[in-house]
Amino acid sequence: MKIGFDNEKYLKMQSEHIKERISQFGDKLYLEFGGKLFDDYHASRVLPGFAPDSKLRMLMQLSEYAEIVIVISASDIEKNKVRGDLGITYDVDVLRLRDEFQQKGLYVGSVVITHYSGQNSANQFKAKLEKKNIRVYLHYTIEGYPSNVPLIVSADGYGKNDYIETSRPLVVITAPGPGSGKMATCLSQLYHDNLRGIKAGYAKFETFPIWNIPLKHPINLAYEAATADLNDVNMIDPFHLEAYGKTTVNYNRDIEIFPVLNAIFEGIYGRNPYKSPTDMGVNMAGNCIIDDEACCQASNMEIIRRYYSSLNRVIRDEASENEIYKIELLMKQAKISTDDRRVTVACKKRAEALGVPTAAIELPDGQIITSKTSDFLGASAALLLNALKHLAGVQHDTHLIKPAAIEPIQDLKVRYLGGKNPRLHTDEALIALSLAAVTDPNAKRSLEQLPNLKGCQVHTSVMLSEVDIKIYKCLGVDLTSEPIQTTKKRY
Repeated sequence: MKIGFDNEKYLKMQSEHIKERISQFGDKLYLEFGGKLFDDYHASRVLPGFAPDSKLRMLMQLSEYAEIVIVISASDIEKNKVRGDLGITYDVDVLRLRDEFQQKGLYVGSVVITHYSGQNSANQFKAKLEKKNIRVYLHYTIEGYPSNVPLIVSADGYGKNDYIETSRPLVVITAPGPGSGKMATCLSQLYHDNLRGIKAGYAKFETFPIWNIPLKHPINLAYEAATADLNDVNMIDPFHLEAYGKTTVNYNRDIEIFPVLNAIFEGIYGRNPYKSPTDMGVNMAGNCIIDDEACCQASNMEIIRRYYSSLNRVIRDEASENEIYKIELLMKQAKISTDDRRVTVACKKRAEALGVPTAAIELPDGQIITSKTSDFLGASAALLLNALKHLAGVQHDTHLIKPAAIEPIQDLKVRYLGGKNPRLHTDEALIALSLAAVTDPNAKRSLEQLPNLKGCQVHTSVMLSEVDIKIYKCLGVDLTSEPIQTTKKRY
């Protein structure tokens, strides 16, 4: 994939811009961090060249100024809400985030439980954190939030919340996912700091939508596709246009909430330092795009991948069809279809020709390799072996895993473990390949090619098992599947 984004320029420009924003407010800046802090794979897919840990690396340049506060909603704890990309609950992710930050030398000051109303699960989580010597603060549900500004900016509103003790000029407010209460946490702190005579400010760091590129640019359309489940909509910022006569892009929730934010700022300080939602942002990503065409192409492919993801989620009863309609509309705006993704076309043609489940992968050199289901291997497992053979320069008809080695595994699965499908999944095929690599040079060379699959595009003609999906995710492969289940059983 062609590089379209200057990551080093971004790190330097972004950290300098945040330092400038801190200096504007004096004592302290609360920086609401949207999106993922150190595993932003969406950004790395639509901005080729953007490193998934860019935001973390940028923060590390500010480590002497910064401390991190992790926010989690009590209602998300109660519902056992799960991060879709990692498959772990939000409360588990809070501990993971803290460990990751501290391993990178960043100071995590505390955890805030928002939307608290005495939930038992939140109390248990609080006790668990405190046993680990983690400071925990409670922020309460405010009736009429966010419209009832007189109540919000009062002793019975923000005044009821615990005051978060912080010690550094930059306080980064982050969370496992959206809707956790990051903005309200920042504003609550501004209220309490003002009572204490501390000069504090607020800013927002969201990578998307990118404010200084066109509204219907594929990068911004890809963001809408990524948030189709939230029904976020990119919009021209009318407040910025009115204040400065300049067209900028923001998203509906920030634009809709701005009049309320304005009133809250006026209630706290007597005036709002910002004239628009765009003013609140500090994102410099748009200034670091060096190949717009490469980013457009990458973003169009992301929209197609998101479309397939939504189709699969609907089949699994994890999403509504409105998600699909939203992304179909975005595809029309981008003037693209699923036929624009080469690997998807190759897989579907192979499936139509053979009448069995198939898979296809586009390798880094543009070569497309296909596979089919066989007596020994599922299509996704066969695809891995075919791709690794090609990358290692091994003849296609060479058996990396001898049939005699596969049969005992199949026997184990069916006879002893009660399985119905004797074919090897991707994890089983890779374990078998690892064993073969001990004595077979071809298998060893092929196994060594695994890192070269990262970033490759894969499409399958049927939906895969969770095991296969997880293996492809671990390999860093961008996987999509036709919304076709191989079984009707749902248990």
